[in-house]
This record gives sequence, structure tokens and C-alpha cells, in this order.
Amino acid sequence: MDPTHLHQIAVEAMRSRGLLPVFSPQALQEAEAARHAGPERHGDIRDLRHLTWFSIDNNDTRDLDQLSVAEPLANGAARLLVAVADVDCLVRPGGAVDGHAGANTTSVYTAAGIFPMLPEVLSTDLTSLHESQERLAVVVDMQLAADGTVSGSDIYRALVFNHAKLTYDAVSAWLDGAASPPAQMASVPGLEEQVRLHDVLAGKLRQWRQSRGALNVNTISARPVFKDGQLVDLQPDEKNRAKDLIADLMIATNGATARFLVDQGFPSIRRFLQAPRRWDRIVVLAASHGVALPAMPDALALDRFLSARRAADPGGFADLSLAVVKMLGSGEYVAAPAVAGDAASAEGNGQGHFGLAINDYAHSTAPNRRFPDLVTQRLLKAALAGEPPPYSAGQLTEIANHCTLQEDNASKVERQVLKAAGAWLLHGRIGDVFDALVTGAAAKGTFVRISSPLLEGRVVRGFEGLDVGDTARVRLVAVDAEKSFIDFERA
Repeated sequence: MDPTHLHQIAVEAMRSRGLLPVFSPQALQEAEAARHAGPERHGDIRDLRHLTWFSIDNNDTRDLDQLSVAEPLANGAARLLVAVADVDCLVRPGGAVDGHAGANTTSVYTAAGIFPMLPEVLSTDLTSLHESQERLAVVVDMQLAADGTVSGSDIYRALVFNHAKLTYDAVSAWLDGAASPPAQMASVPGLEEQVRLHDVLAGKLRQWRQSRGALNVNTISARPVFKDGQLVDLQPDEKNRAKDLIADLMIATNGATARFLVDQGFPSIRRFLQAPRRWDRIVVLAASHGVALPAMPDALALDRFLSARRAADPGGFADLSLAVVKMLGSGEYVAAPAVAGDAASAEGNGQGHFGLAINDYAHSTAPNRRFPDLVTQRLLKAALAGEPPPYSAGQLTEIANHCTLQEDNASKVERQVLKAAGAWLLHGRIGDVFDALVTGAAAKGTFVRISSPLLEGRVVRGFEGLDVGDTARVRLVAVDAEKSFIDFERA
């Protein structure tokens, strides 16, 4: 299948799900005009370009949302600064670009390519924290205690400079002792010490969250592989040490952001994951491994089970993680009220994040690709400027609901295009038998994932009795790339 054909399938899938696959001429014109206008720089903006800021991301990432730098303090404590790209300074509320971003609410990452939330002149250029470029940013300045707690934080605007764009694979291999240090280590003074300190701090943050019940899972996603312009495989894109490092830093940053808005008496949009509705099935899954979980949801007990299985069967842990994640369900966005007391009460009633074991959590670290993060940034900047919130409680509720809906639609598009690519790869393998993991079992159908190529399909015959987390042997019976379906029967 050539990329052009797959791209057309993606475009049609987006339109069918209420997503905009192309920018309007007005949005493109407005984005281009930002290049000449430049960002506004009024207000209190600190000059922090001298600090050893750096980024870690995928090899091919061009929309860099955050930089970080750290400083060791006495008695095992540390100061951690995370700079988030100031996207709001070039995306005018109510404009054509903002309208497109508010409609889609997210960048859509398909096997046919990326459909960015913002025009590329912004997301991969003017509002991206590129190496060797100075940019405006919103800085979350955190004090970390020796035990990994965030003991204090401040937020302010600053001018920053990315001294090194590092990649997940290179940093992870180096930290694991499997490769030489990235080339920038030799050219940027203090960078090696920075990355090692970041690794230590991320570990402390992770251990503190896990002591509260944060789940230590390891899921994998499919990455399309092209050769000479043709799709040839879908390979696993696995987590590694550097990806975990950045994730831990961003979780801490998002928590500090949420608490800052509460302290300012501002409303916010929170990321919410309720206790699992299918806890009974998680209990059965654990029992199949000889572990008895409590009858009611218990994050600490679940993480102890997961940690034990990771140690006992590292090769099968990704499949176990996927089964548990499927049974945890999807997160959603919710609006939190402006009054600190009400916010605390709402969180006490369960508006937290079960998987992360956090009550205070607001997406804020990826404003180039997620609309809730851009909304949060506008709230932060208004609070810093002493201005009233730019959104009412009712508007935030509408935005939160729409973002949840569109995130789900984007995920469906991504799965549909991936299945179209997978169907094309499997078109010559009808009758082949695969080992599979059950990833979905509901009235709409029973779904399984195979590992080579890494993709999901539907079990159309013999699915009776199968449930999420089960393993099965399945036979490929039909594929259709145009309709994005892959059908199996139980073998």
C-alpha cells in the first residue's frame, strides 16, 4: 500500500468522525502572519537562557513542547524546572487557528502521517522549543524533597534556550550502559550531569507515586515501517528508560500546575480516571496467576501484583499490562470549580486519576498538540497577570466534554487507519494461525491483538466465553483494507 492511498483512508476516517483533516485558508494565513508579528513579550518575563535547558523526545519529533533543567540541593533535595512552550502567545483566542484547535482538540497520529492540531508553521517551528533557538515559555519551578515529594512550586513566564535536543533511544541506551553518550554530551558543558540528575529525580518521583498506588504498567503501540515509500511492517514502539524519565517529570509538572490554579482560586480542566468498573475481571486475571486481590478497587494491591509479574515474566508483561489497561478504561477531562474548597471537596469525592494515584492533575505540558493544555496555559497566564479567568465554569465544562469526545474520535481514527495498514499487510496470509490476546469483549464484538504484525482484529466465530486478558489461538479469515477490518475465528 502506498502512503498516498493510506493517507486518503485517514482523511475520510477523520471526516466521518467529525475531525477536520485540513486547515482552512484563514487558519493557514493567520498562522503565517504570526511569523512576521512575533510573540507578545509584555509582563514579567525572566531571562533564563543561560540555564542548561535540554529536551528528550522521539528521533523525528519536530513539535517540542517542553525543556527541563535541574539543580541538586542539600540533603538529597533538588530543584526541577520544566519549561512549556508558550503557544498562547501566537494562537489568538477566538481566531481561525484557535477554532481549528478547539474543534479537533488534539493532533491525530495515524499510520498515514500526523494531522497536527496547529498549522506546522507554528507547532513545528514558531512555537516549538527547537535546539539552538530562544523561545518564550511558561516555567513550572518545583522543589523536590529527598523522598520524591514535590514540597513546593512556583510558576512564571521566561525566555529559554534549548541547548540540546536528545532522543529517547540514544539517552536510554546510554543510561543503560549499552551505548556511548549522545554527541551533545561533549559539546554542551554540564549536560551529562543534567541527564544523570534527571534520571535520579525521575526515579524518586516514580517511587513516591508507586508508594501511593500508581500503576507501573508497560504497554506497547504499533509503529508503521516504510521502505522505499511502501508500508512493509507494523513494529512495536516500546517504552524505555528515557521515556519513563520524561513521563515522570511531566506528571509532577501537571500536578504542580493543577495545585497552582487551585491556590489562585481559578477553575481548571482536570484529567480524570475513575476506579475501574471491571475490577471484578482484574481480580479474576490476578487469580489466574495465583494472586488474590481485594474485592474492591485497591491501587496499591494491583501495583504489587503488577510488579511481581514484571519480575516473574518480563517477556509477557506487556500483554498483561495491555489487559489491565483495557480493564481500567479510558480517562476523561472534567472541569474543576474555581473555589479551592470546592475543588478539594470534588477531588475527595473521586475526581482524581486512579492509574497515577494523583488527585491534582491537569494536562499542561503539550500545548502544541492538546487543546486542554492550551486552555490550561491561558488560565495560568491570566492568573500570573492578575487578570480574571479567560473561561467561565460553563465554558470549561463544555470544553472538557468536547475534548473527551474528540480524543475518543481521534483514537478511533488512529485504530481504523492502523487496521487498514494491517489489513493490507495481511492480505496474503488468509488461513494463517496466530497467538492472540483478547483486548475487548462487549456487545459490539470481541477483539484480539496479534504480535506480528502488531495489530488488532475482530473474532467473528468462536468468541463465546472469551474475555479481556484471555489468550487464544486465532485463524485469519478475511481482511479489507478499504473498510479497515481484520477478521479472525478461534482456531
